[in-house]
Amino acid sequence: MADTDQPLIAALDIGSSKVSALIVTRDPDGRLRVLGTGQRESRGVKRGYVTDMEASEVAVREAVEIAERISGVTIDDVWASFAAGGLVSDIANVEVELGGHQVEQSDIEELLAAGRGAIDRNGQVVLHAHPALYTVDGVEGVHHPIGLHADRLGVDIHVVAADPAPLRNIDFVIRSAHLGVKAIIASPVAAALACLTPEERELGVALVEMGAEVTNISLHAGGMLVGLRSIPLGAKDITDDIACAFGVQRREAERMKCRFGSAMTSPRDNHEMVEATPIGGDDGGEPLRITHAQLITVIRQRTEQITNEIERALKELGFAGPVGRQVVLTGGGAELKNIADYMQGVLGRAVRVGRPKTITGLPEAHSGPGFSTLVGLAMLAGEGSGDIRDLALVGVTQKKPATGMMGRLIAAMRGGF
Repeated sequence: MADTDQPLIAALDIGSSKVSALIVTRDPDGRLRVLGTGQRESRGVKRGYVTDMEASEVAVREAVEIAERISGVTIDDVWASFAAGGLVSDIANVEVELGGHQVEQSDIEELLAAGRGAIDRNGQVVLHAHPALYTVDGVEGVHHPIGLHADRLGVDIHVVAADPAPLRNIDFVIRSAHLGVKAIIASPVAAALACLTPEERELGVALVEMGAEVTNISLHAGGMLVGLRSIPLGAKDITDDIACAFGVQRREAERMKCRFGSAMTSPRDNHEMVEATPIGGDDGGEPLRITHAQLITVIRQRTEQITNEIERALKELGFAGPVGRQVVLTGGGAELKNIADYMQGVLGRAVRVGRPKTITGLPEAHSGPGFSTLVGLAMLAGEGSGDIRDLALVGVTQKKPATGMMGRLIAAMRGGF
C-alpha cells in the first residue's frame, strides 16, 4: 500500500484508441515516482472528440480504477488531455509603464494581471496562458527582469485555446466517472514537456504527435509553443487500410502492422511471408498468406499521405530556415518501424522519435512514444502549470464528484451521474 500522506497527482489521457491513467507522487527529494498505471481500450471517442458519453465514461472509470488498485490509493481529481482538432495557438503581448525604477515582483504581478484582459479568444476556452519572454525597454528575450531598471516592461503570453463544446464533453465524461477535473491540458503542450529538451524548445523544433486518429503538429521556439495544426489522420487509419486490403479483422490488422509492418522497403520483402486469419475464417482453416512487400505497400500509401499533410502543415506554420531544424515524432504512430527514417527522407530534415522522460517506477510498457502525453501531464502537474489564471474549466458541470473509488462505485450503483 502506498503512503497516502504524500501528495498525489493523477494524469488521464483520453485518446481515440486507448484511455490511460497514471498516478504519481513526489518523493522528499522532489522527484516524481509512479505509484500505479491503468489502461483500457478507448470507446466512444472519434478523431479525439467524444461521440458516446456512456462508453467513454466506462473506459475512463475502468482505467482509473486499475491504476488505483495497483497503487493502493484513491484519487479525487485528474489532469486530463485534449488532442482533438480545433486547438489554436497565439501570442498576446502586454506592456506597462514603470518610470525607470527597478523591476520588482509587484510589477510582474501587475503586468500579468493586465495580461488577463489580453487573452480573450472571442468565445473559445483558454486552456493555457503562459508568460514566456519578457521585454525591457524594447529589448526582447528577457527571462528574469526582476532587479533591472526599466521605463517599460512587457511580456509575451503564449495562449492555447479551443472551442468550448468538445471541452465540455471531455469534462462531463470525467465528472460522470465521479472524478474532479483539475485541469484540461492541450496534448501538444504535455507531449512537448515529456519528450523535447529545453535546448530544442529554445532553438526551434517541430513536434509531430501521431496518435490513432489525429496528428498534431506544434512548433516550439524561444521556449514556448508558437504554432499548431491538426490533421484528422493517424496510425489507426493505417490499421484500417490493412484490414480492408486483406479482409482481416482490425485486431488482426493491428497485429500485422506492429509485428511485420514498416515504412521502408527492403529487398527480402518479396520473399518473406505473413500469415493472417481472414474475416470469417475458422481457427483450423487455411490462413491468408501475403508477402511483406504487399503489406508494406498498403502501409506506405497511407504513411505517404500523412507525411505529405505534415509537410504541408509545416510550410503553413513557417517552419523553414536552416536545414538542421529538427522534427521530433512521438505518439503511438511513432512506433511503426522505420517511420522516422521515412519521414526524414520526405521532409528533408532530421527526424527522431521522441520518448517520454523517465519517471521512477514507470513501467516499460508505458515508456514508449505512445505515452508522451500521459507522462507530460504528470510532469506539468508536478512542477506547476506556470499559468496566469486557473487552468480548470469553471462551471461546465455542476455535480460534485464523489470522493475516492468507493464513493464513485456507490454513486455508479445508484445510477447517479
